[in-house]
Amino acid sequence: MIAKQAQASSMQLQQVFDLYEERIRLVEQKIRELFSNRASIIPLIGNHLISSGGKRLRPLFHLLSADLAGYQGGDADIEIAGIIESIHTASLLHDDVVDMADVRRGKPTANSVWGNQVVVLVGDFLYSNALRTAVLLKNQKIMESLSGATTRMTEGELLQLNRIGDVDITEEEYMEIIAAKTGALISAACRVGAILGKLPEEKENALADFGMKTGIVFQMADDILDYMANEGELGKKLGKDLEEGKVTLPLLHLLQAAGKEEAGEIKEIIREDFSEKGIGRILLLLKKYRSIEASFDKASALVTEAQEHLSLFPDSAAKQALLAISAYSLQRDK
Repeated sequence: MIAKQAQASSMQLQQVFDLYEERIRLVEQKIRELFSNRASIIPLIGNHLISSGGKRLRPLFHLLSADLAGYQGGDADIEIAGIIESIHTASLLHDDVVDMADVRRGKPTANSVWGNQVVVLVGDFLYSNALRTAVLLKNQKIMESLSGATTRMTEGELLQLNRIGDVDITEEEYMEIIAAKTGALISAACRVGAILGKLPEEKENALADFGMKTGIVFQMADDILDYMANEGELGKKLGKDLEEGKVTLPLLHLLQAAGKEEAGEIKEIIREDFSEKGIGRILLLLKKYRSIEASFDKASALVTEAQEHLSLFPDSAAKQALLAISAYSLQRDK
């Protein structure tokens, strides 16, 4: 459980990470175990990924949800947190191959070092080994949650690929994609915490809904920050999503807000012009129509909705920590 001296009424994000530092280290040990294999390239890539950093937010969502649910049954929460992060890591490996990315968090991607073939296979290994480990827990509900999230993540990537460069994508379709890509695993992380604590269905669903909406906000914020990026801080260059043909929330707002002539110009840039000049033009129009601010407002409203799902739970340090993470989703660097 969270240290009693934490002030639940004024929980700050750094406090959450500090309080869970030891348990996150245990999670990282589990991740290394999941990378362990006689094929030496697997732990080698594992070390590369683990040393590249990352805040381990998905494991933290799970640990906090298990604490909120009152789980006290041993170290299953640590085991599951490792499984969840392994699934996330596998998805990042595959994403970088699909996106032909060279940099993540300011460091070379695994595919840029070892090549696409090796990295795809290591990603496959991580997925299968994580789910194999989950099966060993012998809990059908947990297995259904994790395997369902993994399936939905892949569906989300395929839906996004089908919409690359599509200027007619709707906001509803965009939301469906990011719910699958990012929301599903965070939702599962929270739901499985509730399952460990044997919460009633109403509270289990509330935690899952909190995780889904917070996960969607994380992706929204990532998409917004793409148009505000400082490569040194975020490990990506300004307008990278646009170069890849991804139509995300700021562009959707811009296409709705702009006049017919400007909307046509924007669509032409998305379809054909990934030059610095074209991206610069879109950045100017985003500023003109305050699309970044409007996107942040939409994401902020969703944070409020997410936090309302926790109203079923009495005040506690775990609840305040989850609220702090949901607030951080709009304030973070990547």
